[in-house]
Amino acid sequence: MIGRVIEIANDGRHLARSRGFMTVSSDGNELGRVPLDDIAVLLCSARGLTYSNGLITELSKRGVAVVLCGSHYLPVAWIWPIEGNHRQTLRMRCQLEASKPLCKRLWQAIVKEKVKQQSITLEMLKIPSGSLKSLGRQVRSGDPSNVEGRAARLYWQLIFGGDFKRERFGPMPNPLLNYGYTVLRAEVARAIVSCGLHPSIGIHHHNRGNPMCLADDLIEPFRPLVDYTVAKLLQLGTQEVDNEAKSTLVGVLAIDMNTDRGVSPVQLCIERAAQSLAQSFEDKKPSLVFPSIPVVES
Repeated sequence: MIGRVIEIANDGRHLARSRGFMTVSSDGNELGRVPLDDIAVLLCSARGLTYSNGLITELSKRGVAVVLCGSHYLPVAWIWPIEGNHRQTLRMRCQLEASKPLCKRLWQAIVKEKVKQQSITLEMLKIPSGSLKSLGRQVRSGDPSNVEGRAARLYWQLIFGGDFKRERFGPMPNPLLNYGYTVLRAEVARAIVSCGLHPSIGIHHHNRGNPMCLADDLIEPFRPLVDYTVAKLLQLGTQEVDNEAKSTLVGVLAIDMNTDRGVSPVQLCIERAAQSLAQSFEDKKPSLVFPSIPVVES
């Protein structure tokens, strides 16, 4: 079953556990409840929220990603379980001991897939992507020529126009991108922890102030799904991160993707990609598994 992304966006709410449910209350009055087993990500973007320890404990046991957001829908804190998988100790040791050549080859595979998905996204939006495709063929081990950065500059101009700059605190459509990436990043982090890896130990991202380096590595090929969704929202005239836009961006996790096992939603594709990354660390050779083409309306 595909887990749900639950956002708490209204101020003054209290979250607690009650007989297998997460309850949401205000001033002592229950406003709603959600089965704990249905939750994949709890996104807390409101102010003045309070939580019961029992709730956080039960969510952690279930591997739920609890994300606390600051301004501009950017995460400022995460809660994840200390036990993610019965092979956790082995896999974290393999992750820590991964050689530089292995990490470089893994990053090569991720960048190639990211540029490929960017090209597919442009094609779905009826935008020529020939130059981007040619860049994708130039990715070498470790991406020493920074194809990722060069492709990004071209891609952003093509998808959102020549004046667009991707900035975390920039004007629209940056807030929409931030929100979509936060949802996606939370799911990637949850999948990483669930398969026994540590989200802070990256293969390319190594910012010591970033607790989600590995999540920021593995998320890259999935980002274009958010970009596509934001582009479609802009076509419909969306100019703010309202409830309708949020619902649409959360829906990215349910987009069907073509895979070698048939059609699967993005959420399951992320889990499979994380498992293949964990196996790559164990086997000491890259064997990443990514979906191919999304099944979306043109």
